[in-house]
Amino acid sequence: MHRPLPLWTLLASIALLGCTESTTARLDLPPLEAVAKVDIERYLGTWYEIASYPQRYQEGCTGTTATYTLRDDGEIDVLNECRKDSLDGPEDVAEGRARVVDRTTNAKLEVSFFWPFWGDYWIIDLGPDYEYAVVGHPSRDYLWILSRTPTLDDGTYDAILGRLEEKEYPLDRLRKTVQPTGP
Repeated sequence: MHRPLPLWTLLASIALLGCTESTTARLDLPPLEAVAKVDIERYLGTWYEIASYPQRYQEGCTGTTATYTLRDDGEIDVLNECRKDSLDGPEDVAEGRARVVDRTTNAKLEVSFFWPFWGDYWIIDLGPDYEYAVVGHPSRDYLWILSRTPTLDDGTYDAILGRLEEKEYPLDRLRKTVQPTGP
């Protein structure tokens, strides 16, 4: 069940974010680049979270998925689902929406789960057949490795990590997400 944050918690979090220096700034890293082009129609559908930087709002999540559906107004409905504490745990759902902010590439989007606040959602790596995607933030403080299937083979995963290192993404915070392994 989706539980909205109390307004004071949300406002305090936003205020704190404004006071902290991003990983990109702190480490004096070059600007993050998104992929050259994304076909939004191919990107739609369900993605399984393979690994991510732990975020407070995802604490205890397993079996995490994100489903993207095109809306009539051109924006995208976002449905994030997970099971709390185990694959058999209670379901936790968050609903939001996304919008493309760079129509030239379609690789830079913004996502909102709490109107009127929007966060950057950049597709920074993408499989040739849209079999995996890597989503980041220009600050390098957020990172998600996604797959169309609940698992990703080691060779593909290691290649993604290599490209993330080339983008100077710190990998020490990256944690694999527990996903179901069988039918």
